Amino acid sequence: MMSSNDDFHYYEPAKGHGLPHDPFNAMVGPRPIGWISSQDENSVLNLAPYSFFNAFNYTPPIVGFASIGAKDSLHNIRKTREFGWNLATRPLAERMNQSCAMVPPEVNEFELAGLTPVASKQIAAPRVAESPVSFECRLTQLIQLEGVDGVPVQTWLVLGEVVGVHIARHLLKNGIYDTAAAQPILRGGGPADYFEISSDNMFRMFRPR
Repeated sequence: MMSSNDDFHYYEPAKGHGLPHDPFNAMVGPRPIGWISSQDENSVLNLAPYSFFNAFNYTPPIVGFASIGAKDSLHNIRKTREFGWNLATRPLAERMNQSCAMVPPEVNEFELAGLTPVASKQIAAPRVAESPVSFECRLTQLIQLEGVDGVPVQTWLVLGEVVGVHIARHLLKNGIYDTAAAQPILRGGGPADYFEISSDNMFRMFRPR
């Protein structure tokens, strides 16, 4: 049966969504969290979560996040050309949330959130010791986004090649990474919604030959 137009709420983003809360990032989700560690040229540490984050390529492995506004992470990465990604998990959720506090650049979010910076192997920026998975990344592209009208917006896409990977050994079951066992959290919509992945919700579906 064909759906009628009355079955859908339609809106044009430029004219407003007409709803109590913008649904855009709720529909594109849940989204993985870019928990980004970096440091400035004076080795002042920074740690911040970004909800626009994902992986974009296998070989070489490339990940990226969007900074809405020119934030400390962006300034640090632009100067040092490196950053870390740290998996945000359910046990670390509250501390991840603390690390997104709006504080001056000289404030160390590792200390603010009670987390431990540990040295990376390929880059100077540290990783989060408490996180079971971390990537060491070197900047490949820094792109200021534009609208269809060609006008730049105050959002920058940061892309980096993963040059080092840290995985807690207990997450490797017969050599296969166990996604659910890591208890990753994902950003939903609204002002405060998050989700946790559970093995109970897993299903398998192989590509057609």
